[in-house]
Amino acid sequence: MNPHAYTDAEISGVYRAIRERRDVRHFKTDPLEPGQLERFLGAAHNGPSVGYMQPWRFVRITDQALRARIHQHVNEERIKTAEALGKRADEFMKLKVEGILECAEVLVVGLIDKRDQYIFGRRTMPEMDLASAACALQNFWLAARAEGIGAGWVSMFDPQQLRDIVGMPEGSQPIAVLCVGHVHEFYTAPMLELEKWDQRRPLGDILFENCWDQPA
Repeated sequence: MNPHAYTDAEISGVYRAIRERRDVRHFKTDPLEPGQLERFLGAAHNGPSVGYMQPWRFVRITDQALRARIHQHVNEERIKTAEALGKRADEFMKLKVEGILECAEVLVVGLIDKRDQYIFGRRTMPEMDLASAACALQNFWLAARAEGIGAGWVSMFDPQQLRDIVGMPEGSQPIAVLCVGHVHEFYTAPMLELEKWDQRRPLGDILFENCWDQPA
């Protein structure tokens, strides 16, 4: 037996959270319990980061007028996205893509400014700051799911405009409007799969051996 392994029940819980995590768009308006948001943020802040740069920053939106302004901007980008989709525009417009006005908490997540000073692990791949922040957001998502709370990552916005809306410094980069809150139910499968927008590919389609496109 591996002395570093968790108990069977703990392992099962980890895999269950991964399997049942959903990008949620439908929320109830009930507030989170005291301490919940802090726990989710703590989980995010425990995420791995290249060169230990910890590039993530979270802006909690508590001003309702500011929340409405963010929602308006996201909706404007939603319409532009539909126009860019061409034949699938009508199908796209039927989808619910955010829950900004209904959820308990809204967070704008961004990358810090002056990221160029971080060279460790980023000399040839500067985008690893974004990869690190995505890992932090996944931690947040899984912690929320384990406590029965939904989270939805909204990426339909213009980075410059959202940066201005929330007063982020020049050189920083918003990467997510994160909706967090109680749900009526968790989707039985990813929403876009249920809506037949696309489907999850078989593992055999994404695993190669030794050479790209060489089946494992």
